[in-house]
Amino acid sequence: MLVPSWLESLLSTTFFSICSTHRDSLRSECNMYCLDCRNVGAFCFYCRSSRHKDHQVIQIRRSSYHDVVRVNEIQKVLDIIGVQTYVINSARVLFLNERPQPKTAVKGSSHICEVCGRSLLDPFRFCSLGCKLVGLKQNGDASFIFSAKNGEGNEEGRTREGTAIRLPSKEGDQFGSEATMQHQQQEQDMYQSTSPPPPPQYSRSRRRKGIPHRAPLGS
Repeated sequence: MLVPSWLESLLSTTFFSICSTHRDSLRSECNMYCLDCRNVGAFCFYCRSSRHKDHQVIQIRRSSYHDVVRVNEIQKVLDIIGVQTYVINSARVLFLNERPQPKTAVKGSSHICEVCGRSLLDPFRFCSLGCKLVGLKQNGDASFIFSAKNGEGNEEGRTREGTAIRLPSKEGDQFGSEATMQHQQQEQDMYQSTSPPPPPQYSRSRRRKGIPHRAPLGS
């Protein structure tokens, strides 16, 4: 099976607990994961500096209590083709695992996850790395390992195929379709907020008064 040995462990790891060794430190959240060590689990910033200094380490982040990883980190070690990406705080990310379905799902969405049925913004196959792993086990028609066909060693090729490119000029940082705007309203924490339009400006020029006319004098 074309799956890295560390992937299933990554997807089953619990993140954002407090490090028992550095409990009183400022950055004690366990949001790091080492790809070179086995059965280590999540660890904090200080553990990375002391125990995993020269290892391949990725940082896990959160959006609405769900674990995400930045595309520019994970695409270096994993083939993410087919997985929907999102933009959070100006960074493109993808979810580690399947999320609960929203109560007000977009009706008539033409793109859905092949595993969990979640509505997607773009024509991708999976909503998360976890769903891609399930789809790979079921169908065997996907891979997490880079091959020559998928552009092995070509960072630009991986980026273009592995991320959601919507507009050729801006690489998907703007959303134009109606379905996308509905998703954006439902999951507004996923996208950059847009500043409100400036207030209308009114002209302060005064209207010129007309020439005064005197009443005719009485005879």
